[in-house]
Order: sequence, then structure tokens, then C-alpha cells
Amino acid sequence: MTNPRLKFVVTPAITMLLLTGCMVGPKYQAPAPSANATAPPVTYKESPTQFQDTDGWKVAQPQDAMLHGKWWVIYNDPELNALEDQLNIDNQNIKQFFENFMTARTLIAEARSQLYPTATIGASYTRSRSSSNLGTSGTANPGHESSLGSLPADISWEPDLWGKIRNTIHEQQYNAQLSEADLENEKLTEQASLAAFFFEIRGQDALQQLLNDTVEADRKAVELARARYETGVDQRLSLVEAEATLQAVQSQAINLGVARAQFEHAIAVLVGANPSQFSIPVKPLLTDAPAIPLGMPSGLLERRPDVAAAERKLAAANAQIGIAYAAYYPTLTLGASGGFDSSTWKHLFDWPSRVWSIGPSVSETVYDGGLRRATVNQFITTYNADVATYRQTVLTAFQQVEDSLAAVRLLSQQILKQQQAVASSQEALKLETARYETGVDPYLNVVTLQTTLLSNQETLASLHVLEMTNSVTLIEALGGGWDRTQLPTPAEVSKKLDKADTTIQK
Repeated sequence: MTNPRLKFVVTPAITMLLLTGCMVGPKYQAPAPSANATAPPVTYKESPTQFQDTDGWKVAQPQDAMLHGKWWVIYNDPELNALEDQLNIDNQNIKQFFENFMTARTLIAEARSQLYPTATIGASYTRSRSSSNLGTSGTANPGHESSLGSLPADISWEPDLWGKIRNTIHEQQYNAQLSEADLENEKLTEQASLAAFFFEIRGQDALQQLLNDTVEADRKAVELARARYETGVDQRLSLVEAEATLQAVQSQAINLGVARAQFEHAIAVLVGANPSQFSIPVKPLLTDAPAIPLGMPSGLLERRPDVAAAERKLAAANAQIGIAYAAYYPTLTLGASGGFDSSTWKHLFDWPSRVWSIGPSVSETVYDGGLRRATVNQFITTYNADVATYRQTVLTAFQQVEDSLAAVRLLSQQILKQQQAVASSQEALKLETARYETGVDPYLNVVTLQTTLLSNQETLASLHVLEMTNSVTLIEALGGGWDRTQLPTPAEVSKKLDKADTTIQK
């Protein structure tokens, strides 16, 4: 006799097993960022705070501060701010990565749908006639015509006993988080490119102003040389040398327009504008790079979207291993079908026309020639490769920060020396011009010093541009204004998409 108390306990337990099952495969734990598990340094090696000579660029205080949100406002340029805001809305590469993120979210819904039964319904009608030449066959009523109308409904469900579907859902959730991190990384890349191009244009405008001023100064020198020649004070060689100097600078000034136009066109594409209808006003601007908050090296991994993407890829790879392990276990399918069959439409829905069937089925792979083991090993080696990719991404992140720190720090010191070189060249030219005007030295000496001064001034302008663009690169290496807390949770990426996100774009 069956113990009713035992039945009361066992039945709910079986029901819960069918509904929830168990999860097979390894539990995910994020690996150490480095193979030797060393702790990150307390401060960056190339930080100016690590050097006695702190003239030039300095980092923001306190040292553990971080940039947040719109990092470009640190440059205090309203025009740059407006362009960055437009980029975040109209940049087509960012839109593409956003749609990739939406696609990743739809895959979560597709995976989740496998948790539920599948129900189908259909209708059919058949009119048939059997052969009359079937006298010796077992077919009943040879030559008979018949009709069959059918209205079946089927339902089937495969309980997730071993976590295959749940691991698939987790995999797609992690992939969606990875896609969101890729989106943030693309935003940062596009934003940094815009800022760099913007400062390149400002540098070109400053160089243009420098050359325009030089052309004006050289034109006055030509007038002076012509006057001295025409009055017999100086020889024609001095006039020709002055004219050659003027013409060379004029040619150089014209050539600057090529680079400026290309940077302007690049910015137009970044902000989603037609280059033929886009322009940036001329505005010479050469300033020192602002103090940038570095934060602590230990927080770098939380601020880089590419590092977050690499780690989420690891989580997805781990879920794939669990999916592969589930193939070792049997598959249970619960199915039921029912409906109505009748030879006439008139009686199709009569109660005697009903048909039904119900029953479970279990299948288990007994032999597959090592396919399942090979599949598991495949995903394990993929996971191990992703671990190496993750750690390489971490190393690259620190390298990029140190490279940019060294560049900005050393460029700022070089700018100070170059400013001194410009001042000395200006003083030398002033003294030599006076000697020429008094007839002590030939005009060739003036030409030589003019060329030296212009070269030093151009170098100084270029160094300012390099310092600004490298400061942008440093901010990009630090992760911009992003941090890992902005990464959506698995629950957030699993939410239903808005209607606007699933509307076909015109």
C-alpha cells in the first residue's frame, strides 16, 4: 500500500525538478587581471608626481579623483562641447553599435522563450479515393472515396532539467553586456577622435596666423630691401633674398589649408553632417593641456569599457561550457495533442469526433564517437583563450596610460624649452636686423635668423597641438568619463525593448 504521506512529499519534489532542474557546468569566477596575480601599482610610473622636475603639466588633485560623464568639458571650449553633443546623437558608427546592442538584447528574449511550452494549431481537409485494383490487398473498401477534415492542436515542452536553456540565457545576457561595453568603447573612440581633430584644426589656425604674421613682416622687409637697393645703399642680392624668403612663406601658408580642410571634413563625418555643408570657424587657439584627474591605477580596470567587454566575454564563454556539459544528460519532452477529426464538416465539432494523445518521451545519447567531449574541450580552450585576451587587454590599458602620461609630461617640459628658444630667436633677429640696417652685416644673416625664428615658432605651435591631442589620448586611455557601474545588469538588458527601438528606420 502506498504511503500517502510519501506521495505528498515526492510529487512536489518531482514537479520542482521539472520546473527548475539543476545547473551543470563550471561556476563562473572572474580571473585575476594578471597571470601572476600581482596587485596593481599604487601610482602610475610616468605620473609627474613621480619626478622631481615638475615644471610644465601637472595632474589634478586629489590623485584619486576621476572624470565623470562629459569628459571633454575639462577643456572649457563651448564649440567643442556642442560638437561632442552632436556626435553622441548623429554619429553613424555609434548608431550601428547601438543597434548591435539591441540585437543582442533580442537574443535574450529568444533564449528565454525556450523555457516555455510550444503550442501549435492547424486545420486540414483531404478528399481521397483508393484504387479499385486492390482486391488482394489489405486495404479496406478498394475504389472507395473518402473525406477527412481535421482540426488538431499540439503542445510540447522540454523542461530545463540540466540548465542548458538557463545557461543559454546567461550567455546571451553576458553577450548583451559585452555589446553595451563595445558601444561605450566606440563612443569613447569617436569622442576622442573628434576632440583630437578639433585641436588639430585649432593648431592649423594658429600656424596660419603665425605664417600670416610672418608674411606681413617679410613683406615689410622686402619693401625695406627695395628702398635700400633703389637708393644705392644695398645691392640687388639683398632684395632678391628678401623676396625669396617672402615667397617661400607665402607658399607654406597656402599649403596649411590642405590639412585644415581634411580635419574639418573628418569632423563633419563624425557628427553625421555632409562635409559639403559643414564648416568650423577659424579660431587660433594654443593653450596648455588642462590638469587631468588620473585616479588610482587599481581603479583603471573599472573605468575601461574594453576591459569590461573582455571580462563579459569570459562570462559568456563560461556559460557555453555549461551548455556543452548539458549534452551528457538525458532530454525529457512532455507532449500532448488533441483536436477533432471527421469525414464531414457538419460533424467536425461533435463530441465523438474528438481525438487526443498525451505522454512523455526521454532520449539519451549512448554513443557519439567523442563528440560531446570534443565540444566541451572546444569551449574550455575558447575560454582559456579569452582569459589570455582579457589579461592582454589589461596590460595594454596600463601601457596606453603610461605612454600618454609620459608624452604629455615630456611635451609640457619641451614646450617650456621651446618657448625660450623662440624668445632667443626673436631677440637674435632683432639684433641682427639692426646690424643690417646700419650696414654692418649682409641681409643673408637676417634671412638665416628669420628662417630659424619661423622654424622655432612652428615647432612650438606643433608641440602645443601634440600636447593637447596626447591629453585627449590620455583621457581615452583612462576610460573617459565611464565606469563599470554604468554597465547594465543582466536584468536590465533582459527588459522588453521599446517600440522605438524596433521600428524600421526610414
